[in-house]
Amino acid sequence: MKITIIGSGKVGSSVALNTCLRDLGDVLLLDIVKGLPQGEAMDINHQLAELGIDSRVQGSNNYEDMKESDIVVIVAGIGRKPGMTRMDLLRTNASIAKEVCNNIKLNSLDSKFIVVTNPLDPLTYYALKVLGVEKRKVMGMGGMLDLSRFKEFISQTVSISRRSIHSMVISEHGENMLPLIRYSSISGIPLGRFITEEQEKFLIKSTKNIAAEVISLKGATVYAPGNAVSSMLESIIKDKRAVMPASVLLEGEYGYSDVCIGVPCILGQNGVEGIVELDLNNNEKKIFDLGVESVKAAIKELDL
Repeated sequence: MKITIIGSGKVGSSVALNTCLRDLGDVLLLDIVKGLPQGEAMDINHQLAELGIDSRVQGSNNYEDMKESDIVVIVAGIGRKPGMTRMDLLRTNASIAKEVCNNIKLNSLDSKFIVVTNPLDPLTYYALKVLGVEKRKVMGMGGMLDLSRFKEFISQTVSISRRSIHSMVISEHGENMLPLIRYSSISGIPLGRFITEEQEKFLIKSTKNIAAEVISLKGATVYAPGNAVSSMLESIIKDKRAVMPASVLLEGEYGYSDVCIGVPCILGQNGVEGIVELDLNNNEKKIFDLGVESVKAAIKELDL
């Protein structure tokens, strides 16, 4: 497999490392900054050599090197600064995404695509429209990252092994994300059996706010996003057909169309092989609706 990662800053390099640690294929790190992807590639290859992992990383500043990629991960863009929301990045990162997608169209349009650049949901929609490919080939990463944070807070709250936790986060990767208590469990036992109402509120609030706290403390989120993308890559490359939250185009599912937003998806060798529709209660539906409205408002700002 050939996996191209466009954007070799902290998150892009973390995606490359996590992907190679799972030995999923060879990675091309692509960036406009001279020397940066080459240096990151060298550093990662040195670690892989000691571990005996044969996946290799190459660094490049030339889009032509991405030809015949199986999967392309779009990370290019500016990151959130302390105090910023994901939506604050919209116009700048949409301009970067457009340039990236136009270069992809010239070199590797037959690939499958994972969008990581924020604001995640509107830019996943934007990439889908600019690339002009089948909807199953384009997905956004946000929900898998939110899910990792949700699971960590659950583990802290109930003092039970992370391995026993199964959960789901849907809706917007942003202010209207929806951690689903009702669809979370501890080894098949409903999570509600283990937590109080106050703890439920804590879990939801903490999952929504933790990214801003990490950014304020260290400037960026790095390791969890890298792992989230590589989990999606593994399900696609190994055709595991795992059910994971991803931002995808809705065409009637959940009562909406022509919007990309986080929902449970089946990820396999063809990309998005199915969408799982959950039965949401009134409160969950209200938050999901707010997420859709937020993403649709952002889409209207895009140059399409």
